[in-house]
Amino acid sequence: MENVIEVNNLCKRFGDFTAVDHISFHVCKGEIFGFLGANGAGKTTAMRMLCGLSFPTEGEGRVAGFDISREAEQVKRHIGHMSQKFSLYEDLTVRENIRLYAGIYGVPDKETTERMESLLRKLDFSGEGDTLVAALPLGWKQKLAFSVSIFHRPEVVFLDEPTGGVDPTTRRQFWEMIYEAAAAGITVFVTTHYMDEAEYCDRVSIMVDGRIEALDSPGRLKEQFGVGTMGGVFDHLARKAKRGE
Repeated sequence: MENVIEVNNLCKRFGDFTAVDHISFHVCKGEIFGFLGANGAGKTTAMRMLCGLSFPTEGEGRVAGFDISREAEQVKRHIGHMSQKFSLYEDLTVRENIRLYAGIYGVPDKETTERMESLLRKLDFSGEGDTLVAALPLGWKQKLAFSVSIFHRPEVVFLDEPTGGVDPTTRRQFWEMIYEAAAAGITVFVTTHYMDEAEYCDRVSIMVDGRIEALDSPGRLKEQFGVGTMGGVFDHLARKAKRGE
């Protein structure tokens, strides 16, 4: 299958501290890839490099066909990103947020209008288009932020702990949206602290002290470590950690 993300010996140092220590992996088109690690493991630093927001010290990486060191601006234009802060402007309305991000990613005005109205209907937001984002419930903000992050139909979307702080029902609905995006061919690269969500991924990597200590499907990882849950796998590996955040 086509690789949308390719990483080879990627390393990031800050002075004498090695945050990401020569990691290698690939992610296929349409795959839901879980990127896990305890606080301080290096996963956020690795994700920033893949998003073109930080340059590697050593190694190579390609995202959506572009080199993360030499073509960072192209990488940014071909990905979506949703941070823990939901990436929305709370002092703008729902429609204004959608138009802002559509403009940033170069979606034509006519196409933006058509897609926006379709999206609002799909989310049952038709009556909320002119509502300030600050007034929306947390779960609604979350679903809107994800929808905005893939509005320009990127090859890959990076989700940094996207379901933090919401109720189980909203988390389930959010993951239904993730599955739908993956089925449409968008690669989903997601970090999470919820180990039950790791079970929903096609493959999972687990970082410890800057290195990838395990990478496989949830089923194979549980079999490999002789445990019944991904939480058990994570706990087994996290005990090896020597550094904190």
